[in-house]
Amino acid sequence: MTGKRLKVMVSSTVYGNEELLELVYTILTQTGKYEVWMSHKGTMPVFSSQSAFENCLNAVEKCDAILGFITPYYGSGKNEDRDNLSITHQELVKAIDLDKPRWILVHDHVVFARSLLKYLNYEKKEDRRNLSLKQNKVLDDLRVIDMYEYAIRDIDEIPLMEKKGNWVQKYQSDDDALLFAISQFSRFQEVKEFVEKNCNNVDAIIEKITRKRGKS
Repeated sequence: MTGKRLKVMVSSTVYGNEELLELVYTILTQTGKYEVWMSHKGTMPVFSSQSAFENCLNAVEKCDAILGFITPYYGSGKNEDRDNLSITHQELVKAIDLDKPRWILVHDHVVFARSLLKYLNYEKKEDRRNLSLKQNKVLDDLRVIDMYEYAIRDIDEIPLMEKKGNWVQKYQSDDDALLFAISQFSRFQEVKEFVEKNCNNVDAIIEKITRKRGKS
């Protein structure tokens, strides 16, 4: 990896996030140290033999690191069947399952909605399954809360002090999100060392999943 730019994939959520994505892309690419894969900018590796879902999930496997956004908008590929996840949701799940080096941000509206629903005794996603959000302008799908809970590892029966990879940065404005992204990715040498340290672990997980698919 010496001398090469790190491939950073930015999650595919776009709606209502366009200006922030433009700024993130500009800032990261101007450093000359990152190759930014972003569907919004058309820089994601795309192959016509694959579906949009497949292209995005393959990019998760092949990138070096993930910059993810959990916004009030669930994202493309949305389906009323709650077992069919959006592209952005699948990207997040795969990145976490592969233990990819990742930096995740969540909008304050998602965090607040989760706290409110917990107070109203809708604590688990099964409890929220039958709630309707028609005409709602704050969140367009309660599965954004499912994404947040997966990112903070709330699904794991592990004591909080023993959890790893569960840092998710809350933001209220584009400025908040940019500050976090700049603070993290400006430490290029540390990011590079982190990616290199985790590379073998990620490759082993991918190989294990591939073998499992071959047997099924």
